[in-house]
Amino acid sequence: MNSFKEQLQSDIQNIFLNLNEYGEHHIIEGREIVCVITDDTSKEGSSSLGMAEADLVVYAMPKDLPARKSPGASLNVDGREYIVTDWSVDAGIAQVTLQQNRSV
Repeated sequence: MNSFKEQLQSDIQNIFLNLNEYGEHHIIEGREIVCVITDDTSKEGSSSLGMAEADLVVYAMPKDLPARKSPGASLNVDGREYIVTDWSVDAGIAQVTLQQNRSV
């Protein structure tokens, strides 16, 4: 019998990040990895409800990503520069919230 943590890791690898399910190949900081990217989450909620505005949210295995970056640092995703607004790891998966740098 698998422990809860083992089952969770199995689900992340075999379902969520599976290329036949939700996972896709993307280039993060010049390295191709399998991850899930959602875009334009700002339309799904508001910061007053605890959701930060974001252009992209990247979900990936922490080991596949570069070293953790602080808010305000840049991260290149598929050849485009984004600004990190949040970087967290929960239940074995990293969630990186990104905004595009916009000129005003």
